[in-house]
Amino acid sequence: MELKLLEVGQNTELLSSCRISLILGVYTSNNLLDTFCKVARKVLGVKTSIIGFHMEPYIWYSCPHGFRALHAPQEIAIPTYLQQADVIDQTHPAYAELSNYVKELGVAHHRLVAFNLKANAGQPLGQVIFFDDQTDRFDQDDIETVKQFAESLVIRIQLNEEHTELKELYEQQCAQNFSTTKFFQIIAHDLRAPFHGLLGFSEVLAQERDTLDESSIQSIADYLYDNAQSTYNLLESLLTWAMAEGGRFVYHPINYELKQSSKIVCSVLHSLALNKKIELIDNIPEDIKVHADINMITSVLQNLVSNALKFTPVNQGGKVILEAEMDGEQVKITIQDTGLGMTEEQIQNLFKPTLMVSVRGTAEEKGAGLGLVLCKRFIDLNHGQIAVDSKEGRGTTFTVHLPMVTNDHQALVLEDLHAEKS
Repeated sequence: MELKLLEVGQNTELLSSCRISLILGVYTSNNLLDTFCKVARKVLGVKTSIIGFHMEPYIWYSCPHGFRALHAPQEIAIPTYLQQADVIDQTHPAYAELSNYVKELGVAHHRLVAFNLKANAGQPLGQVIFFDDQTDRFDQDDIETVKQFAESLVIRIQLNEEHTELKELYEQQCAQNFSTTKFFQIIAHDLRAPFHGLLGFSEVLAQERDTLDESSIQSIADYLYDNAQSTYNLLESLLTWAMAEGGRFVYHPINYELKQSSKIVCSVLHSLALNKKIELIDNIPEDIKVHADINMITSVLQNLVSNALKFTPVNQGGKVILEAEMDGEQVKITIQDTGLGMTEEQIQNLFKPTLMVSVRGTAEEKGAGLGLVLCKRFIDLNHGQIAVDSKEGRGTTFTVHLPMVTNDHQALVLEDLHAEKS
């Protein structure tokens, strides 16, 4: 077998799978693997070495001409003796077997010495082999020096792994703290503000009812109802958002017809569109299928269509159109309206948790300001993307990309959906 050496970074598409090698900077100017091999080769008096780690797709080849990669052969298993021994040189009983094994890899040599890279618990992480065309035996003092050097390399690997894990935990904790802080800021502002009106008008009813006529009482009752309803919706959105941020949603993707979601949404929002004299058009084909969580995607579509209706003028022949088509290996969904549109600043802050009550709609509809944040979260959970294109005064188009159907998951058809509801 002839060695097929690869340039690191050019022909090594699987580099991202080399966890330990990347920790040691294999693709950087501070390549600790190459440094280790160079120093150890100098100590042993050899010119060439190969080093590899378990479950990584590449073995690393180091020589005076440079540092290269070669594919780790899947068909040749690592011998048990090589995984168990600390060092194998010419004095080891398994030396001849190891020599033949290395030749099967395509490495010609007259002598070699192998070192096992073991973790603290004795678990082998990988092996490094030094070889050349000389016939002299390796000096035992030199072997011991390289053995200690290899042990220090393993310690460096473990320290770097722990550092990486701690850094990830720190970043996760920072993100969680930010979300928690944002959550309580929103509660402090958005959830507290409506109660001023509720308490104020309730006090008027409680203490001054005898001085009010029926029209005034009805106006106050209407206000209290609207305010209570919007506050309840806000609380629902806050709790849903908090659950999403805390990872407490159960993501259950299935193959299903997207039309199922659009039919539910259009049915729920039909009366709102009718009241505002807006044409709600569902152009999503019957045969378009996605691989996603049906409840999350239905919620996303309902939120986007509800927003489109909210910001489309009353009695002006407005339209809200739902469409979908295949786009490569994804399904592209668009929700287009002829509404007010948005400024560039509004678009930039669209998917950020807001500390302000959202903009009122064209019929004075209220919102919680968290709907699109939840949409983004749900789309992310479903491995999709969401984008917006809007110009002030020219309407808005939301585009959602979702994974197409897969062959190894259950499918949900319309009959199943009806059965679940009944």
